Amino acid sequence: MGSILDITYYMHSGFSCAIGDTLLIFDYWLGEHGELRENKRIQTEEIRKYKQVYILITHSHPDHFDPIVYQWENEPNVQYILSYEIPAEYKGIRMEAGKTVTLQENIQVTGFESTDLGLAYLVDINDIHLFHAGDLNFWHWREESTAQEIEEAEVAFKEACKPIIGKPIDVAFFPVDPRQGRLFDAGANYFAMTVKPRLMIPMHFWNRNELIVEYARRSRSRETEIIVMTYQGEKMRIEFSQDGFMTINVLSHQYNEFGAEEIPIEQLTNEEGNPFSDSDLPVKIDDDNEK
Repeated sequence: MGSILDITYYMHSGFSCAIGDTLLIFDYWLGEHGELRENKRIQTEEIRKYKQVYILITHSHPDHFDPIVYQWENEPNVQYILSYEIPAEYKGIRMEAGKTVTLQENIQVTGFESTDLGLAYLVDINDIHLFHAGDLNFWHWREESTAQEIEEAEVAFKEACKPIIGKPIDVAFFPVDPRQGRLFDAGANYFAMTVKPRLMIPMHFWNRNELIVEYARRSRSRETEIIVMTYQGEKMRIEFSQDGFMTINVLSHQYNEFGAEEIPIEQLTNEEGNPFSDSDLPVKIDDDNEK
């Protein structure tokens, strides 16, 4: 029997990944004004269900590092993995680009250069390879930047990607930020074409759900499937078979004006149905409507 990975999306760049008795939490953020709904936040009771919880923070930008995560610092099963530039008052394992730490016999974390503050992380756990980019991206502003600034940003981004190319990555969380205007997806497309993660989940899209859904629809390839998680608390289960295949089950959450209703994924798409349900890639995608 293979492994099972349960992914939960919170908002922006915040995800958790549960594998067996281990929980990984990446860049958990409640929002600038606490937009993450109370019933979708991580509760201490959930933290205590796991033998080990690792909270990974890629950098100190407030939309990636929310000090709220230190509400669990006294829980005996919680450990923090921090970028080198996080203020020293916050305790945890300090990471730098090129540094690899072994958390357990079956869990390793490696830091990679970012094109903004901090780091990106590659986590190898139970032979599953997870990549969280943080703010690693081709940060170009076509409508505002000079040609030289765009060229320099492109060179910096490609240099940052070089050490990642060739690494096996099953799931990559990568920024696709519509604020960049035209060609906002250039960084994600380059990453997909060169690094070739098996599954890429866009993040950091500032609630521009419709734009990111369309991006995923037109950008998936034979090497990389792209699936969007857009709603607070949305969950995905990935089953890894012994023969190397991934079966992906997705449950989407939508709310009415009272914040009370949940709608299965096929009701959230247009009349063509779920755009991700038919795949010719080495993954299988199911719609899980069980509540």
